[in-house]
This record gives sequence, structure tokens and C-alpha cells, in this order.
Amino acid sequence: MAIIVSIALFALGTVVASFVGVVVARLNTGQGFVFGRSHCDACNKPLPPSALVPVISYVASRGRSRCCGAFLSPVSPLTELLLGGLFAITYHALGFSFALLSFLLSLSLLLSLVLYDLMHQILPPPLLAIFVAMCAVTCLLLEPNFSALLDTFLVALSIALFLALIHVFSRGRAMGLSDAPLAFGLALLVGPAAFSGFIFSFWIGAVIGIVILFSRPRGSRIGVEVPFAPFLAAGFLLAYYTQWNIFTIAAALH
Repeated sequence: MAIIVSIALFALGTVVASFVGVVVARLNTGQGFVFGRSHCDACNKPLPPSALVPVISYVASRGRSRCCGAFLSPVSPLTELLLGGLFAITYHALGFSFALLSFLLSLSLLLSLVLYDLMHQILPPPLLAIFVAMCAVTCLLLEPNFSALLDTFLVALSIALFLALIHVFSRGRAMGLSDAPLAFGLALLVGPAAFSGFIFSFWIGAVIGIVILFSRPRGSRIGVEVPFAPFLAAGFLLAYYTQWNIFTIAAALH
């Protein structure tokens, strides 16, 4: 039974990720994302239903558009696989519960924020507010008592204030202000894993940032901006799903 549910949730996750991709692409463009047919990004022709099956359509077409043969971005199938996998893993962690539903909604909102940040290097405030609210609901459902809830809130608040101070003292050059509420929501979502996730975010950001920096031509390295939301998401979720503790890791390295 658990295997069947996992497969169903994986499939659901791929569908949700596909819809999230459409929402992000059309958000603040004047286009509707509830009604209206999807179209090819290369030639703008409407896509048939057979071209809209998550992951499978991309694999079946070998990464090319069926209407014009243009190469398709692998971002969509990769995010579909990612969210599908997270849906299945979260079910095994939480089981059937209201907390599971709330967590899955939080993950879907998080994906939309990460994709939007990658596209525009900004986090839309309405979407960010909904994400934080959903994470707060998830935290209320997961924390066993008021003391644990208070501890999680204080850690989340401390992380958010730290990022806000980085933004203020760097005058926005080192950190966007919207990263603070994003980290606050993520800390509420992962609970006791928040501090480790915060540290992992900086480690992941540092490694990927260095790779991006040195992969560019020498004369174009100045002024390179790298959105931090994907690193925050990766770090916090890594800490939550692996339960790796930063203090244990530090002790093992000595």
C-alpha cells in the first residue's frame, strides 16, 4: 500500500511542478494561468495534450519540441522529478496527516519562489507571504508542544534578523531583503533542522558561487549576481530530509 501511495504522490508532484512552471512563467505578465492553452516557447504554436505529460513528454520527444523541433529546456522535467520525489519522501516521513498536506503545499509554493527568483532575481511579495503563512501552519501541526513551537519560532526569527542585517549593512549588495522572510518560513517548516539548514545554505551557496564565478571569462566576473533563494531552499531541505546535524559534523571533523 505504501508503495502505491508513494507512486501516486510522485505522479501528483510532477503534475503540480508542471503547473507551477506555467504559473511562474506567466506571473506578472498579464497572461492567465488557469485558462488558456500552453504554447511552444520557440514558435508559439499551441501544444497538444500529448506534449504536456510531465517528464514523459520530454523523454518521448528526446528533449525537442514536437511542433518545430527546437531544443527544450531540461528545467521543467528536472523540477517535475524533484518535486515528485520530495512528495514521495515527505509521505514516508510524515504519513497521512494534515501536516503532510500542509508540507506538500509549502513545497509547491517554495518551488514557485525558487523558479521565479532564478528567472527574475526577485521574490514576489504576495507569493512569499502565502508561503510563510503555510509554513507557519505546518509548524503548528508538526511541533509537539508549546515549548518546541517557541524554540522553532525564536530560531526562525534569529535567522531572518541576521539576513535582514546583512541586507541593511551591505545596502542590498550582499543579500536581498526578501531572503529574510523566505528563510523565516523555511526555518518554521523544518523545525529543529533549521540552524543546520541555514549553515548548509551558505556552504552550498559558496561552492556553487565559486564555480559560477570561475566558469565565466575573467573580464566578466565583476557584478555577477546569484540568487540566494535556491541555496536557502537546498540547505534547509537537505538538513530536514537527511537530519544531518551541523554540530555532529563539526565534531567529526576535529
